[in-house]
Amino acid sequence: MKGRDIIFTVILIIAIAVTPIYSCPNMINKSQKKTVNSIIDGVSTDEIHFAIQPSCAFIPLYVAKEKGWVDEVMAEYGVKVYWHSFDAGPAINASMLKCESDIGVLGDVPAVFAIGLGQENTVIATAAQAADSYAVLVPADSDITCAEDLKGRRFATVIGTTPHNMMNKFLKSGGLTMDDVTFVNINAKDVESVLKEHRADAVAIWEPSVTRFVDSGIAKILGVGSDCDLAGTNVLVARSEFVKENPELVAAVCDLYRRGAEELANGTDDVTINNIAEYMKLDREQLRSLIPKFNYSVDIVKEDTDSLNDTIDFLYTVNQLPRKYDINDHIYVDGLQHEDE
Repeated sequence: MKGRDIIFTVILIIAIAVTPIYSCPNMINKSQKKTVNSIIDGVSTDEIHFAIQPSCAFIPLYVAKEKGWVDEVMAEYGVKVYWHSFDAGPAINASMLKCESDIGVLGDVPAVFAIGLGQENTVIATAAQAADSYAVLVPADSDITCAEDLKGRRFATVIGTTPHNMMNKFLKSGGLTMDDVTFVNINAKDVESVLKEHRADAVAIWEPSVTRFVDSGIAKILGVGSDCDLAGTNVLVARSEFVKENPELVAAVCDLYRRGAEELANGTDDVTINNIAEYMKLDREQLRSLIPKFNYSVDIVKEDTDSLNDTIDFLYTVNQLPRKYDINDHIYVDGLQHEDE
């Protein structure tokens, strides 16, 4: 079976599994918690759950977390904060689908994929544009030197992630398609062993894994996102019902992200950087060296929506989405500077 067929089969299994449960099973319990916040306009919950992942694309949020700003701001609304960490975007989508998380941090593919399957999520902010934070790695002793060399090889990534999109674009840059390689679906935590044990000839992955494995001598970079026109758009998403019932909290989260980005631009303290680096499994200097790769933002502009719609087109074209749609129909614009043109 070719790589594309394997992917589509997996996608269908996932789609069938999640189709019946697009409404949150525990929303009744959450709606009963309108005690302190019953008198606060735009807030209808006493708790907020963040789904995060060890990706450098979302460092401004982690700065706000480490400095205590998130807890402080949410306390003003009588809201308690919970953090849930996952390896990658698909697991975050699953958490949000089950209403275990309210706001998640995602790359382009998991963000638009979940919405395309009917999951009721809303894009509330652009987290970062960072094409070169994504890379195709090969084992350090590999004889592969260009995209064309991947023909007939084993190409691995985490299905349903932004590197999944990059895989397709990188192959295309070498005149190849997904049918020219054997697709290997892996977990993000297994990338190191996959490279060390040569269980794949190439792996598409994101930072900080790229820096970690290259610096340790396990892998070398075959290509980065800008080599194949990957936009590298990352976003903050929220459950649409949460957005509707808690617009004040959503606006506050966007403000916190912006504040974290400004703190990074001004040079944040070593304690904060050390804590975030530990979460990323990097040292402090490695983390600081990665930050310039990212254009941290909040405002959703046309470049971002065009990029996300391009990802939707890609997923539909390769039979991974049942329909095309316009991401602009799933954008939260209140409090944001959303450019239509």
